[in-house]
Amino acid sequence: MKLHNYFRSSASWRVRIALALKGLDYDYAAIHLGRNEQFAQPFAGQQASHLVPALELDDGRWLGQSMAIIEYLDETYPEPPLLPREPLARARVRALAQDIGCDIHPINNLRVLRYLKNDLGQTQDTVDRWYRHWIATGLAVVERQLAGSAGRFCFGDQPGLADCLLVPQVYNAQRFDCPLDDFPTVMRVNEACLAEPAFANTHPSVCPDAF
Repeated sequence: MKLHNYFRSSASWRVRIALALKGLDYDYAAIHLGRNEQFAQPFAGQQASHLVPALELDDGRWLGQSMAIIEYLDETYPEPPLLPREPLARARVRALAQDIGCDIHPINNLRVLRYLKNDLGQTQDTVDRWYRHWIATGLAVVERQLAGSAGRFCFGDQPGLADCLLVPQVYNAQRFDCPLDDFPTVMRVNEACLAEPAFANTHPSVCPDAF
């Protein structure tokens, strides 16, 4: 397999974590978003959305969208599982993952921030305020969810799907100097995850294109 991704893309890091948790080998293909390489061939011809990550399978087929890729990996390589077996528990894990992947990440993605600044003429200060507002709003929801459910990790004592999304989102919040004191459970789980090789060894700072 080959993972087309960008070292600082939180969606890309989610998939790197999942691959590491599964113990799966893959080729790392860097797509530098800062240089707009997502619009260049051959990547643009395979990925209609021009978004990372994209997983190129051994047979040449491509998959997009981090959540879909992670669930594909979980179904194809079921051990260790990233989702619980019981349907209600699975739904709760997915719901928390979507609190991050659907309600925080999309409105703070690079293309949104660029549009705010370049097309709508907003100052960098305003863009940063936008980012911090939606981080705080979203993580407040996640904190309330985790306060009643978290074990060592988001759900129980083994990392799973929700943890794959949580840690990259906290990393982004820290990059933008977002205050995180109001989210003690989020930060406790984040610390536990970063102590695990699957998270530490896929961190943006150790990626081949981290420069």
